Amino acid sequence: MIRNPILPGFNPDPSICRVGEDYYIATSTFEWYPGVQIHHSRDLVNWRLVRRPLERASQLDMRGNPDSCGVWAPCLSHADGLFWLVYTDVKRFDGNFKDAHNYIVTSGSIEGEWSEPIYVNSSGFDPSLFHDDDGRKWFLNMQWNHRTESFGGAPKSPAFDGILLQEWDPVSKKLVGPIRNIFAGSAQGLVEGPHLFKRNGWYYLTTAEGGTGYDHVVTMARSPAIEGPYEMHPQTHLITSKDAPDAVLQRAGHGQYVETPDGQAYHTHLTGRPLPPQRRCTLGRETALQKCVWRDDGWLYLEQGGVVPAVEVPAPGETAAIEKPARVETDFDGPALPDEFQWLRTPLPERIFSLTDKPGHLRLFGRESIGSWFEQALVARRQEHHSFRAETVVEFEPETYQQAAGLTHYYNRHKFHALVVTLHEKLGRVVTIFSCAGDFPHGRMTFPAESGVTVPFGRVYLAMEVRDNELQFFWHPDGYRAWRKIGPVLDAGVVSDEGGRGEHGSFTGAFAGVFAFDTSGRAQVADFDRFTYEALPFTAE
Repeated sequence: MIRNPILPGFNPDPSICRVGEDYYIATSTFEWYPGVQIHHSRDLVNWRLVRRPLERASQLDMRGNPDSCGVWAPCLSHADGLFWLVYTDVKRFDGNFKDAHNYIVTSGSIEGEWSEPIYVNSSGFDPSLFHDDDGRKWFLNMQWNHRTESFGGAPKSPAFDGILLQEWDPVSKKLVGPIRNIFAGSAQGLVEGPHLFKRNGWYYLTTAEGGTGYDHVVTMARSPAIEGPYEMHPQTHLITSKDAPDAVLQRAGHGQYVETPDGQAYHTHLTGRPLPPQRRCTLGRETALQKCVWRDDGWLYLEQGGVVPAVEVPAPGETAAIEKPARVETDFDGPALPDEFQWLRTPLPERIFSLTDKPGHLRLFGRESIGSWFEQALVARRQEHHSFRAETVVEFEPETYQQAAGLTHYYNRHKFHALVVTLHEKLGRVVTIFSCAGDFPHGRMTFPAESGVTVPFGRVYLAMEVRDNELQFFWHPDGYRAWRKIGPVLDAGVVSDEGGRGEHGSFTGAFAGVFAFDTSGRAQVADFDRFTYEALPFTAE
């Protein structure tokens, strides 16, 4: 049995690809580095992160990219003995423009080194590459129309100006031939996320519509000719929860079709699991998978009927799900950052952290402020459970209040809570709290523990517990084992897609991690001995 979501936590816009008996899913990473997550499975039940291919400055440099920009909606495919990855680097979010640049990279293997990027176009985002059975290749993306009142957080349908199709020539490595607008979408509006596949002589097109919030859908259409015209699915939408507010899997849309070697049909989609009472998706947009069937009318349908996605669907075989450990402790003893961790924007990680300067520790070099869009020393892992506990140990000797390091529950510059070790001119070294609970656009912090508590010399132990919508910080000095609460219970639910600015205002996910900044410019170091993430029992009612 497949239990959804198959990729919990921030893993949106799933593009799925099968090669033989191996399945791969590529998901968006936005401003987190390295770019694009690729998971692998042999059974569609158990998935493992195997690669983040965009790892060099020449492939991806997101310094200066605003929150929720960067890598949008990759498309992964396989043809001619190569894996092909198409992706967008979005440089602007607010205002009328998006400045979305589309690229292609290739590799002979998923886990190998990926090529230098080939620039394709900038007419819109959500690109995909379709390999036709006659050997021709076709590039699709949505077209962005800036001549409308479509601003970040308030999308308007006229800005999503249809799906463009143009042939891609792999020899000249450029687009050739006419540009055709092949699909305007349904009345749902906001058409994006195109994926083509071919079956029994028909070209099938699935798109995402309705925005990435609670009206999200997977729309399906088909045509005997690749350039159209495309007729709409009898139900219009293949997958959606827009009219099912009590469904566990909400915000269902944006996915791709795949077949098993024996012809069983499945379709991925992104989803969100909101917490009551405010319906905030604290885990961001996750990846789910639905079992589908082909009916005699030549159209694809959910196997269970209707359009609402199911939490449990039949797997193609008898493989059981492998239970993941509830507690993961990272000791930073290895030469590389563990797979679950990422950082923000910069292609120069050696500027923000080291695993060799002090063996057995993650050393962060204090750079720009927490929330910077350029060079921020913040290393974190996805929140994968509604309730969890995170712990770390830090060695940090600040010389000014402009230097700080600690533990954070982080979404973006407007939505985070941080337990901080810093210096106070009267109290000396202190532990305190910085919080920005959704203050858009100003990003003003509050200080729930005020000036903080004096910390004696030595290492400092830091922890946080998130229980659904509530967060509590803890600490204790070296030599003690009794955790001490600090500050009030904070709103953990604001660290979510819907928090602060609201639906469509941001669409990444919550992270738990460590950070350091030094706005004096002296790059004071902070050494973290370990990081522990532990799932706690789910308690939302």
